[in-house]
Amino acid sequence: MLAGASSLKAVDWVVLVGYFAVMLVIGMYFFRFMRQMRDYFSGGNRIPWWLSGSSFYMSQFSVFGFVVYSALAYQYGWLAITIFWCYIPGTLLCTFVFAKRWRRARIDSPIEYLETRYNSAMRQVCAWHGIPVKIIDDALKLVAIGVFFKGSLGLGLGESILLSGLIMLAYTFMGGLWAVVVTDFVQFVVMSGAVIVLFVLALLRTGGIAEFINNAPEGTFDLVATGDYGWLYIASLVFLNAVTMSGVHWQLIQRFCCVPNEREIKKMGLLVIVLHIITPIVMFVPAMAARQFLQAEVSPGDIYPTLCSSLLPAGLLGLMIAAMFAATMSMLSSDYNVCANVFTHDVYRRLIRPYASQRELVLVGRLATVCIGLMALGVAFLMVNMGGEHLFRTMVKLFSVATAPVAIPMILGLMSRKLSAAGALAGFAAGLSLGITFFFLLDDHVRMMGFAIKKENILLLGTAITSAVAMIVVSKLIPQKAREIEKAGRFHDRLASAVGQMDVDGTEKGEAAAFSPFGIVGVSVALIGIIMLGVSPFVEGKTETLLNGGIGVALLIGGFVTYLASRRAVVR
Repeated sequence: MLAGASSLKAVDWVVLVGYFAVMLVIGMYFFRFMRQMRDYFSGGNRIPWWLSGSSFYMSQFSVFGFVVYSALAYQYGWLAITIFWCYIPGTLLCTFVFAKRWRRARIDSPIEYLETRYNSAMRQVCAWHGIPVKIIDDALKLVAIGVFFKGSLGLGLGESILLSGLIMLAYTFMGGLWAVVVTDFVQFVVMSGAVIVLFVLALLRTGGIAEFINNAPEGTFDLVATGDYGWLYIASLVFLNAVTMSGVHWQLIQRFCCVPNEREIKKMGLLVIVLHIITPIVMFVPAMAARQFLQAEVSPGDIYPTLCSSLLPAGLLGLMIAAMFAATMSMLSSDYNVCANVFTHDVYRRLIRPYASQRELVLVGRLATVCIGLMALGVAFLMVNMGGEHLFRTMVKLFSVATAPVAIPMILGLMSRKLSAAGALAGFAAGLSLGITFFFLLDDHVRMMGFAIKKENILLLGTAITSAVAMIVVSKLIPQKAREIEKAGRFHDRLASAVGQMDVDGTEKGEAAAFSPFGIVGVSVALIGIIMLGVSPFVEGKTETLLNGGIGVALLIGGFVTYLASRRAVVR
């Protein structure tokens, strides 16, 4: 557990409460800008690359990222960084192959694409299948962060889940996607500041970089480990990440679609790649170094919490807890927004109120956000009350069954105009059927070629291959009709047209209302800096005071410079 409540001092609580207050202020700020559905769910296609890129990165991270990867780093060394780097090939694939296609599809929701490319049946099947899956996935994340909060703040598990869920729901409800990406950026800044300080302090405890390298145990810097974490395991992760990043995660597709143009997409992708290269080194080297200076033997799962409570002074400990909370919070807020988008656009507007006004759609989007957030909370409480850890692990495996059958038709439909709607439905049904069968038949670990592979990885890999094969075979057996051929041709002609040349109806898109996000970003970062400066005089120890003050000054200056940029920069 991370520094139980008894270890937290008043200054840590001030930092935590102040941080959450800033998140809510961001949601309130963007409330007035959300006049149209595209504003609320796509940011008016005017979100700059640096905001979308940091949001893309944060949407892939959670509190378990700190705990699980650090445990691997403590046990095996560089292996944890190698595993994190498995995201890089998938990000490259997304950036240079799929991202441009998603943006050129000119869609308002990820599921809308399925009707544009295939038919309405495929759209509705995936919408009604995908929303419950996302709610269950969000409930899993709420349970995870509730367990973390329970240990770090001393709250009950139910109180922890309720508190974290309501905070995320509040700012997502008010500000839509703009609030999500801006809070993601602020959370990224907070997380970066906290982990950099921990990185420096850990290396100083080893005597510096040279001493850390010289005194590292044998095998610390090996890219892979013998046994379960060999090259076969790494190759499977690369494949699975490429599939899930390209077509499973609606929130990542949403990030491709919300930027103004294709140049911004490439900048966004390159930013994410750079972050994937650098940040795991900064995050997980402290766990590698811990073996050289921690006196007592520590359980691998507790190594990151132990490092935080051992090295960080009051104030910065509160900032680290906020950073770890922020990592999971960004994932949940993105999911809430994109699920509400799918319901509003693909269910309400498509089936119930085709001619609803933009004001009505924004209202429905906000209500859908609340309902999805509350349902996720309800499922999370159900998991805790009925099954505990066993039910939690079961839900993780079920989620692995449900992802690829939707992802494969989405990915292959972007790549080829010859695959039919019948093939897409067959691929979905075959993949889902195989996944459910394997779920009941397979053990938790499957031995293949001398390696133990987790059940959820087998489920995802098996359903992906089955869905792809079934889709291709059925498309050959049941060829497209003339109407389908024409529809697929129109869609792929759109993919060949750069953004700005045409809209869905063949016309140029109108310009969204221009405003700069620099101002609110700068103010938010500066406010957190002021909080850190405010608590510095109440921290015991000269060095500890200087650390808190240094972080506060850095955040304050960074926020002030960003705010000044808002006077010169307007998003166009």
